Amino acid sequence: MGKPNIVDGHCDSLIHYVNGERTLKDPSEGGHWDIDRARLGGVSLQFMAAYIETKYKPNMATWRGLQLIEGAHRFMKDHQDQIFLVQGKLDLEKVPDPTRLGVLLSVEGGEILGENLFMLDIIFKLGVRALGLTWNQRNALADGVGEADTQSRLTHLGQEVVGRMNALGMLIDVSHLNEAGFWHVLELSKYPIAASHSCAKTLCDHPRNLSDEQLRALAKQKGVVGVNFYPRFLKKTGKVSRQDVVRHIYHIAEVAGVETIGLGSDFDGIDETPEGLGHVGDYSYLLDDLAKVGFSTLEIEQIAGGNFMRLLSNVLK
Repeated sequence: MGKPNIVDGHCDSLIHYVNGERTLKDPSEGGHWDIDRARLGGVSLQFMAAYIETKYKPNMATWRGLQLIEGAHRFMKDHQDQIFLVQGKLDLEKVPDPTRLGVLLSVEGGEILGENLFMLDIIFKLGVRALGLTWNQRNALADGVGEADTQSRLTHLGQEVVGRMNALGMLIDVSHLNEAGFWHVLELSKYPIAASHSCAKTLCDHPRNLSDEQLRALAKQKGVVGVNFYPRFLKKTGKVSRQDVVRHIYHIAEVAGVETIGLGSDFDGIDETPEGLGHVGDYSYLLDDLAKVGFSTLEIEQIAGGNFMRLLSNVLK
């Protein structure tokens, strides 16, 4: 089959660039993601996450987050002939661009805000258009999946952040949020949300995955779940392959509908990958596998990127 335009809802490659480990241009440097292989794999829009490591939390989280955002801008300036920043609907209309890869800048963890709502406006002005409210821990906004036993909903600040993100035109990401927080966000948000890199809990009972009830609620709100390629989210034991990714996509399609599914590889944020899906250049094999199990060309186009594009067109200003 031909190559649909792929939107990848999450990769952690930016940190490798900022730390000086890779240029994200040359495939020979290793890792899972770089510009050349992304283009080869058919990626038209890449969410690039600024992941703030635990060692910087809480006191240095804002500093580290801003350092990563500055690094993202350096990266895009260095390769402005090959990539461009997507900040609003007009930029989104340029996707796919035949010569350049679109990048949507996200932050993984509300710790970047400290305890200050005004910081949200600052990172918005710096080009950030998606924010994961938490990573696995508790912060000033909410509890992550590592705090699931508390069953805590969003804090007052977290509720203000949701409202302000709606007003600014920022995508709310609930992938690392605890379940009580997930339901609270759905109550509050006027716009659809994303779980940018999660899988189906029915198939693999991991705290980072979504239950069928959550998947159906996400679908009702016109949201999207980006299926994660991390083997531990795909299967409890045994060897993991591309077929396990297909299995999760198929299940979510049955439970919540094809229009709820996207791709959220988590490339360069995971220490292992499914067999046959070792880097971003392997995307075409996954799409071929979807065709083999009966997904139509239109459905594959939706899963590959159409659903994320629809979501962004509803959220971005």
